[in-house]
Amino acid sequence: MKVLVIGGGAREHALCRSLSLDPDVNALYCAPGNAGIAEVAELRPVDALDGAAVARLATELGADLVVVGPEAPLVAGVSDAVRAAGIPVFGPSAQAAQLEGSKAFAKDVMAAADVPTARSYVCTTPEEVDTALDAFGAPYVVKDDGLAAGKGVVVTGDRAAARAHALGCDRVVIEEYLDGPEVSLFAITDGVTVLPLQPAQDFKRALDGDEGPNTGGMGAYSPLPWADPKLVEEVMETVLQPTVDELRHRGTPFSGLLYAGLAITSRGVRVIEFNARFGDPETQVVLARLRTPLAGVLLHAANGTLDAEPPLRWSADAAVTVVIASHNYPETPRTGDPIEGLAEVAAEDGPDAYVLHAGTRREGEAVVSAGGRVLSVTATGSDLARAREKAYKAVARIRLDGSQHRTDIAAKAAEGR
Repeated sequence: MKVLVIGGGAREHALCRSLSLDPDVNALYCAPGNAGIAEVAELRPVDALDGAAVARLATELGADLVVVGPEAPLVAGVSDAVRAAGIPVFGPSAQAAQLEGSKAFAKDVMAAADVPTARSYVCTTPEEVDTALDAFGAPYVVKDDGLAAGKGVVVTGDRAAARAHALGCDRVVIEEYLDGPEVSLFAITDGVTVLPLQPAQDFKRALDGDEGPNTGGMGAYSPLPWADPKLVEEVMETVLQPTVDELRHRGTPFSGLLYAGLAITSRGVRVIEFNARFGDPETQVVLARLRTPLAGVLLHAANGTLDAEPPLRWSADAAVTVVIASHNYPETPRTGDPIEGLAEVAAEDGPDAYVLHAGTRREGEAVVSAGGRVLSVTATGSDLARAREKAYKAVARIRLDGSQHRTDIAAKAAEGR
């Protein structure tokens, strides 16, 4: 099977790494990719937001499957263009991807499907914003209605800050605050059948102790030893299957990766948000534990034959990923700094620990930073404590001037909290 992956972050590196280990994949391409992905896939240049260009590239390569990684190309309709070219594609249509592209659309779908979520207001004027903020009180939760690269949400006790964020957006969703820990649960679907993956937990705040600004994610771990063993079953019944069924009934079937961001509140499971693609950095730990070859599962979803897929097989090991970010992330991250220590991790820590590239590029013989989140250092172990130990041992080998990372990824869970 020839597979083309679209994107160039750590999520796509994780996907490419898994696909490169799949015996059914005999040619793997990534466009545009990054310095790390180049080690496992052949890179091709493409404008990932140009559906016609992606479809042409897939046709030229003779791709049997196209996997669209990031959300922006999905919302832009890249999957539609590839499907129109007659090539199987893993990723929802532009219409179905509005589940992530518009918070208001997602709330409407959840209401129709009776999916448990926070009460909310959609606001477009200062008066509506003030009414919503007063109705819910602190802590305030304000979400940009559109895509914002994981940084469009403000959760704060400061009303002025919440109001300022709301007024800086064309349209916002203001909702009640949900207490309790957060969980990410992915599901692969062909629009009818829903196949859940293993849950993970990520860390959105920039600093230890969940302090600092929101980011795209600073680390993740799986499994969740503290979670109810019936959590996946409950979310399947109350969230994932009803949402997929509702979209199909609307004539906009969702085929691809449905990501449910959940809060385990004192009143039960509630949906915080939906995404229309694999999450980053949760993908890094979920795929590290997946033992079923990935390509066939994604192809079944693309072809509408997911009901033929046997139950997924999982490693009993735990996985932890720690994000190394560039100087001053997430505000105005510095780029162009050389990265050292990558070969040391490969030589000293593999195969249980490895580096997935996010914002990197190659300059001659050197690999340099090219984004805010630069690397995801991922490790597996017999339990979370061992996986953490391996991950942070590998992190210590990486040298990137001014870089930052959290030191508490999975710490509480590893201690049984």
